Amino acid sequence: MKIKVLVIDDSALIRSIMSEIISDQPDMMVVGVAPDPIVAREMIKATNPDVLTLDVEMPKMDGLDFLERLMRLRPMPVVMVSSLTERGSEITLRALELGAVDFVTKPKISIKNGMMEYAQLISDKIRIAAKAQITRHQPQTNAAVDTLPVMANPLLSSEKLIVIGASTGGTEAIKEFLIRMPSDCPGILITQHMPEGFTKSFANRLNSLCKIEVKEAEGNERVLPGHAFIAPGHSHLLLARSGANYMTKLDQSDPVNRHRPSVDVLFGSTAKFAGKNAIGVILTGMGKDGAQGMLEMKMAGAYNFAQDEASCVVFGMPREAIASGAVDEVGDVKELPGKVMHYLAAQGNRSLRV
Repeated sequence: MKIKVLVIDDSALIRSIMSEIISDQPDMMVVGVAPDPIVAREMIKATNPDVLTLDVEMPKMDGLDFLERLMRLRPMPVVMVSSLTERGSEITLRALELGAVDFVTKPKISIKNGMMEYAQLISDKIRIAAKAQITRHQPQTNAAVDTLPVMANPLLSSEKLIVIGASTGGTEAIKEFLIRMPSDCPGILITQHMPEGFTKSFANRLNSLCKIEVKEAEGNERVLPGHAFIAPGHSHLLLARSGANYMTKLDQSDPVNRHRPSVDVLFGSTAKFAGKNAIGVILTGMGKDGAQGMLEMKMAGAYNFAQDEASCVVFGMPREAIASGAVDEVGDVKELPGKVMHYLAAQGNRSLRV
């Protein structure tokens, strides 16, 4: 059975290119193209697509308004097509909050050639979306999420380190994790598969929501308690040391597991420089990036957590890490922060024993 795709975009050129890319794939087909959400609504009823590709900015009805209604009334996998601008990145992050599975960016120059170079990426994202777990979007309430209590043993905050890896579905999973962390939690390093230009907006968004400070890593920063650093889209993020201090390090070497930033690179450097003081967390995502690095962490004495299948958009990365024997505990993404802090508290009690 071929994956049925409906393309929604106000640009006739983009509709044509997307249709060409999708139709060239042996396992997918275009069941329709729509210039705006109004036409798309009728086409969804008529064609029952498996996946939508949706432009974020369109006339007649904003892409976000359409997405919000769609995810409330008829949830289905959506891949957003975004412009590579600050506004585009902010809209795209909102789309991911509303339930879009993933996004691709339109090239800035030579659109036709650029999109054809993106053919493999677009096809892969549609395939992943077709298998993703989609849930009905619940409108967000103003009720604040309870932050976990501050740590009783401040020494642990500076000794310990948390590293997080995620891909498809990860922007929401990371948010669910970080908004629960107390202001004095150990320093956190994060690799989320995301293109350059989007990671800064993502970090700023999280910083506005969390008790901890969240920023895009610039390299050579001291990793302090209550601070989280997100790998920029153009570089691997690594842990380094300077004397007794943990430091961030950026590296533009080749992609690993087809990704830069790569979770394996972050986790591997953490195994080397933090050892038993590290806590690994692997969240939703396609593929196996992070499994090998997490195993290296485990062998170096780290304690590792994985998101469970029920709360993942795509269970690939956690599944691979669990299968490798690298994971100590598995849980719902909303429970993981509590599990991590409980583990840290137990370490504190142990260190205080005579």
